[in-house]
Amino acid sequence: MQCGIITHIGLVREENQDEVRAKDFGTNILAVVCDGMGGERAGKQASSIAVRELFDHFEAGYHGGMTHEEIRALLVSSVSAANSVIYTTARMDYKSYGMGTTCVAAFVQPQWIHIVNVGDSRAYLYEHGVMRQITTDHTVVNMLYQQGKITREQMPSHPQRNMLTQAVGVERVVKPDFFKIPHEEDFSLLLCSDGLSSYCSDAEIADIIRQYPFKEVPDTLVVLSLQKGGRDNISLALVTK
Repeated sequence: MQCGIITHIGLVREENQDEVRAKDFGTNILAVVCDGMGGERAGKQASSIAVRELFDHFEAGYHGGMTHEEIRALLVSSVSAANSVIYTTARMDYKSYGMGTTCVAAFVQPQWIHIVNVGDSRAYLYEHGVMRQITTDHTVVNMLYQQGKITREQMPSHPQRNMLTQAVGVERVVKPDFFKIPHEEDFSLLLCSDGLSSYCSDAEIADIIRQYPFKEVPDTLVVLSLQKGGRDNISLALVTK
């Protein structure tokens, strides 16, 4: 399998508070995208801690031949470990109080994908010319939409569109969503921060994955997001066979 990662500060922000990393585990790949939030440099600190702690915890607990349930438990506990460190750090320094981060992580095996997510960073699976969003955004607008209080058309312009209902490090305990899905021989898995998904439609992202060689897709997606405004940090990880 191959993995490409990229992060860009965007056109407006003074600091890139996203963090993205990927690593091979034999024939498997672990990829993570985090989008930090908080005053001053706290957002960058939160996303950096999350990625570091998640990888450290996962590497310490991983071994070949793990069952699907063991992988699920390890991914969830890795996010929980990151949550504990960020939560504690924020309470030791008033400048970092309230900091947190989104997190979407995927452990990709030759036939299966295991995903955990907290917040509104997303995972998409592209197969057979069709792209579908795997994760569910932990946002106020998505909650209101699920409750039938607003329409899908109202979501992009809603005044609470950027408010999260859950993030890593904000509360003492975090409850990430988990997904286990099979994949075909030819697939592309995209993890991204909302700096991409808020500016580019699912159809536009799918068109680029479909039309461009794998190595060109990450840069091309960033360019598209910049062309469409680029007012946020943009980060993504792309995994394919």
